Amino acid sequence: MKSIKRNLFLSGLLLASTIVFAQEDADDQDNTTQSNIQQYTPSKLIGKGQIDIKWFNNLYTQTESTFSDGKEPRQTFFTSTLEAYTGVGEDKRWNIGAIFEFRSNVIGDRDALDVFKFDGEGSTARSGLTSIAPSVKFVPFRSISNFSIQSSFFIPLVDNETENGVFLDQKGYIWQNRFFYDYTFPGNKWQLFSELNSELSFGDKEESFANNSLNLTPGVFLSYFPSSKFTILALAQHSQRLDLGNDFAQNFTALGGGAKYQLTNALNLEALYTNFVRGSNTGLGQTFNLGLRAIF
Repeated sequence: MKSIKRNLFLSGLLLASTIVFAQEDADDQDNTTQSNIQQYTPSKLIGKGQIDIKWFNNLYTQTESTFSDGKEPRQTFFTSTLEAYTGVGEDKRWNIGAIFEFRSNVIGDRDALDVFKFDGEGSTARSGLTSIAPSVKFVPFRSISNFSIQSSFFIPLVDNETENGVFLDQKGYIWQNRFFYDYTFPGNKWQLFSELNSELSFGDKEESFANNSLNLTPGVFLSYFPSSKFTILALAQHSQRLDLGNDFAQNFTALGGGAKYQLTNALNLEALYTNFVRGSNTGLGQTFNLGLRAIF
């Protein structure tokens, strides 16, 4: 199992490298059009026959929480998400695809980078493919192409949410709806992107802390483009879990920033950092994020 997991990550890196080298000659052919990081925000859909692949990696680590005062033994949670979509129909109004989530978590004051060992140490680590989701993106109003909705239904693949004190992922079905909107200011140097993510979790509340709850996460991202191929950004997010019968409410606020760079005509690289500045019934950690996105 360990070798299979390593091979999956090596295959992803090999795919990214192949895309880079395959596109090098094409980079110089069209310098007049907008780059993908300018044109294809999460609000914008791809056209019929195009393919959009995103590999996003999130590492969250904490030594503090709202459950206690002072420092705690380190806990680290790594999520690797692969999204793939293709355009259908006309006018860039419908995309269909799927989402796959792989997680690796370590507790017991282990080093944050131990999530990449995938050692399955019974009392401190767990990892595996935890959910899959069929997904659809659509533009509800033809006249507002920069407003779109992504609707996904997550199917859990975990047998037990927690084993030997180690949490892996929610054991419950999640209906996720993400509402995207962006605005580019005159001059194409500044761009404002906003998102409202809603997640309805349902199932037996004894199986998951999150079942029978609604999680709402609005976020705002402000980007500045020194050039068409490079952007720096600042972000603010707030997450509020509403109790719909599971007796567990939760919220947190995170601030951060990052950058995106257009490596080739097809491939771009994204790096983000966030810090959980406040919350209730939550950890107070920080995230380190790295993503690759390819559009063909």
